[in-house]
Amino acid sequence: MKRLTKFAAVLAALSLLASASAHAEGRIRIAEQFGVVYLLLNVAQDGKLIEKHGKRQGVDIDVDWIKLSGGAATNDALLSNSVDVVGAGLGPLLTVWDRTAGKQNVRAVASLGSFPYYLISTNPAVKSIADFGPKDRIALPAVTVSVQARILQMAAARQWGQAQFRKLDPLTQALPHPDATAAVIAGKTEINAHFANPPFQEQELAGNPNAKIVLDSYQVLGGPSSATVLYATEKWVKENPKTYRAFLDALVEAAELASTNPEAAADAYLRVNKNSIDRALLIKVIKNPKVQFSVAPQNTLGLAQFLHQVGAIRKKPESWRDYFFAHPALAKGS
Repeated sequence: MKRLTKFAAVLAALSLLASASAHAEGRIRIAEQFGVVYLLLNVAQDGKLIEKHGKRQGVDIDVDWIKLSGGAATNDALLSNSVDVVGAGLGPLLTVWDRTAGKQNVRAVASLGSFPYYLISTNPAVKSIADFGPKDRIALPAVTVSVQARILQMAAARQWGQAQFRKLDPLTQALPHPDATAAVIAGKTEINAHFANPPFQEQELAGNPNAKIVLDSYQVLGGPSSATVLYATEKWVKENPKTYRAFLDALVEAAELASTNPEAAADAYLRVNKNSIDRALLIKVIKNPKVQFSVAPQNTLGLAQFLHQVGAIRKKPESWRDYFFAHPALAKGS
């Protein structure tokens, strides 16, 4: 009997050890997309800042970087537990925050900064969104759910009334930013417009003489806004406090570098992305006075409440804190 009791105790101990190992800290899988809006992640990857801050927390962190395109793809990866943290637009965040309430409880862990997103058109007849016709095709990362799609809906609601917020949806087409940029610059496909992000929008303006800005996201959102964010499940945040803290500390350091040393940040971007973009153009994008690097969100509630008003999300957010995890680095958010 004593031997059986000891055996049971050993089994229980092994079970506890296996459970602890399953939730052991020291690994983070990050899904990012394309563009300078992910610069803080690029700086962190290039300088191994997550690993550095992990050691300060007493944990060795193994970081996996995954490249995806579109909020739908990132949300699927997160909810299938293929990744731990995803970078995507505010639109996809709000969609998954709404749908996982009371379940995975997905919320944002940080902003990646504030950047103006430009809707570019090469159609000479298009001067504003009111001029788009049935033959125009607007490329964006994901139809309906991407932050570009949501901002376009917000603009449409102001132009034609809230009931017509989807008026331009039939003209949109999902396409990764690099592919859309190549199509706009070449001017040989049906894609004659692109709701982009930096540096792709700047490349289009420089690469096609017919390219022009039809809409600036800041105009729609009422000023600088954190359109791209990082988010995770409540389970991962709670079970990995040291890794989570190291990740945020790394982002804060990356934001400081991007703000004070644009040249070094640009070089990090080029090394990580192995991109052929002109370095001078890239630095110009990073130095744009409209661009702000901060992990604290800025001016996000307007879009969130609009999505509730039109029925795109069921839960009504009363504050940006509803869809962000609490962290000292985010204290000055909005």
